[in-house]
This record gives sequence, C-alpha cells and structure tokens, in this order.
Amino acid sequence: MIEHTLAIIKPDAMAAGHAKDIISHIKKHGFTIVEQETMHLSKRDAQAFYAEHKDRGFFGELVEFMISGPVTVMVLEKENAIADWRKLMGATNPAEAEEGTIRKLFGASKGENATHGSDSAAAAEREINFFFAEPEEQSCCSH
Repeated sequence: MIEHTLAIIKPDAMAAGHAKDIISHIKKHGFTIVEQETMHLSKRDAQAFYAEHKDRGFFGELVEFMISGPVTVMVLEKENAIADWRKLMGATNPAEAEEGTIRKLFGASKGENATHGSDSAAAAEREINFFFAEPEEQSCCSH
C-alpha cells in the first residue's frame, strides 16, 4: 500500500552539511519526496510538534536542539513508507544502528541523530498536517 510519512533532517545533520547526502539516500531507496521545505522552527512550533514528550526529562533539551538551526521537513511516499523510512533511518542511537542506515552514517549521538520519522500511520498523518496542511488548518510555520 502506498503510504506517506514525515521525515525531518535535524539541525545537527544540516549544520554538518549532510542534507544533500541524506536526500540522495532517500531517493536511492525508492522514496518520492512529495513536499519539502527548509525552515527554522520557533520554540513554540518545536514544543507543539513534540508535545507528546512534554512530561519526559529530555523534552526541554529536544526542543532547544530542534530550534538550534534549520531543518528540512519532507513528506516521503512509497509502498510501506512508514516502516521503510524507520528502517532506513536506523536505531535512535547511532552507535546501535545498522551499517548503512542514515543514523549510522550521519548521526552523532542518541540526541543528535540526524533524522526524525513518523512511527505510525496516525503519527504520520498528524505530523504531515502539522507542517503541510492547508494554511487555515495548519498548526505550524507560517509560509
């Protein structure tokens, strides 16, 4: 089944100049990039996007990291996009990620792990709409 998922190239990978390599990796693995935008998240947007983690100890650090520099946000499309993107990203901790995965290749640590991806169909829908819904429906990022 053709699916859509959200992918984010995080500030660490952007600052290190890895965005083009990550996008190339995405395309090489059969994904179509349906929408793409580079932006700098506001603190409010980052807090809203990661609201499900607000009661966890790492929330403040995550928000500060995500606003530390630009990100590239993409909607990816392919059959089984959600599972395939998560597999291509690799484990959250790059040290535990499989060889050839994006986080193994470009991630520096569990906190600075190069990419984000939706973990379910419900999350993908919510996250895509957060960034790419029609302006009157949009939660984030005035264009």
